[in-house]
Amino acid sequence: MKPRWKGKGSQAKANADPMSKIVSQLQSSLIQSETRGLLSSCSVLVEVDAELADLLNRSCFGRPRITAQEDKQWFQLDMEEAFYLCFSLKCLKVIGEDGYIKSNEELWDYLKSKKPVFPVSYKVYSHLRHKNWVVRSGLQYGVDFVAYCHHPALVHSEYAVLVLSEGDNDLNGRLRVWSDVHCTVRLCGSVAKTLLTVIVNSNNQGANSPSCLEHYTVEEQTITRWNPERSREDQTGPKNGTKKV
Repeated sequence: MKPRWKGKGSQAKANADPMSKIVSQLQSSLIQSETRGLLSSCSVLVEVDAELADLLNRSCFGRPRITAQEDKQWFQLDMEEAFYLCFSLKCLKVIGEDGYIKSNEELWDYLKSKKPVFPVSYKVYSHLRHKNWVVRSGLQYGVDFVAYCHHPALVHSEYAVLVLSEGDNDLNGRLRVWSDVHCTVRLCGSVAKTLLTVIVNSNNQGANSPSCLEHYTVEEQTITRWNPERSREDQTGPKNGTKKV
């Protein structure tokens, strides 16, 4: 499935301003401003100025939050987004409820306590982000993430992403029977997305610290519905006056 661009000129805009460049600009800006995030339950809140808010929006990290303080702008980062900026890009520090900056290990343990499957989920998120995909929550489609080749304002998402892991566990329960696969693929087809399953193998490393991620491996698989047209030898045109669909 090819990218479905939103309007004339969207592809040219994306090509002129690649996502890798925007993320690099965000990383530099966060480092220079020594930005701090506030840990709040299952998310991280970041106070930003207009320039940083623009970069966060363009790079698709977090979502703006409206507050009563008109002179301040806040962005709310999901778990994976916040840890990616902290651990992978090393451009954000997170302050816990005790007022102290959390180390990567402390933040890792906290996020695992809130979301037991966080290590596997984060591995997939970071894997796709490293490939310059924009990754957003896929909750509205019944999947873990949706992936865009650029900003959602310019293009529709191409993939509905399901996170799986090697072995018998709760993550894999969603596609345990054929009817689950069929329903998920039908749903993806109805919203013009390809189902992408990303299987994480921990290689028996456990998840005691974020260093385990170096040993995790991923396998990507796309699942699509079979098109009966492909099994026909003669596809040159309609027969017997019927219209080929």
